[in-house]
Amino acid sequence: MRKFLFAVIVLYTLQACNGSDGPADSGTEDNANPSPPLISYNIVRVYPHDTSSYTEGLIWQNNALYESAGSYNESRLFRTNLETAKADKSVKLANEYFGEGIAILNNKIYQLTYKEDKVFVYDLNTFQKIKELQWPHEGWGMTTNGKELIISTGSSNIYYVNPENFKIIRMIGVTDNYGPVSNINELEYVNGILYANKYLTNDILKIDPESGKVLGRMDLSGLLAKSGYKYDPAMYEGNTDNVLNGIAYDSAKNSFYVTGKKWPALFEIKLN
Repeated sequence: MRKFLFAVIVLYTLQACNGSDGPADSGTEDNANPSPPLISYNIVRVYPHDTSSYTEGLIWQNNALYESAGSYNESRLFRTNLETAKADKSVKLANEYFGEGIAILNNKIYQLTYKEDKVFVYDLNTFQKIKELQWPHEGWGMTTNGKELIISTGSSNIYYVNPENFKIIRMIGVTDNYGPVSNINELEYVNGILYANKYLTNDILKIDPESGKVLGRMDLSGLLAKSGYKYDPAMYEGNTDNVLNGIAYDSAKNSFYVTGKKWPALFEIKLN
């Protein structure tokens, strides 16, 4: 009995120490469930990207790219020309804010902040700030299904929230055959499917937005080397700061635009 009680206590302790707001990756494969299939892709074209942008959010709308750049003292929201990467509209955040994911809904741009519990809401056309909302979690990625805003916090949890007051409507947990998948970052909602960067990896995950199950995985390892742009490998290869991050979808072309933090290139890709 004493051994049994000890085992129960150990198990309970391990479970209680399992991360902040969501379960961590289990690392143990469930053989009853197959691994998510690998999704292949083709590079259609390579465009320039602003190397000063620590990319946290990326959206394609109205034939323009909307981007949120992070880092304290450097965070901003801006709109750029795809061909030139030149910004024609921009707003800088106060130095104490770290800009994160963005979403566009009802002619408003919503921008998360990292640990400041703030959401900034801007007019889509003028970039004038309309209001601020509270979000009492870390802000990482954000997208929309056309009704709700969908937010990641760096855990395995994804939250659906009311855009008017940021009250949580429901939550899903992202899982694959190994169990919970943490470090869910930038998000894009496309034709009833969620796509997400997994932070510190070269992966983009295809996720069922109702169950959280990972339906497939894109491996974009070596993508930057295929850009044709000159860059310092020491800044990107093995550097945990300047990693792959940023997914936007162009419905007219059925293409995705992907980039990374301070990358010199942005890629148009098509999934196979």
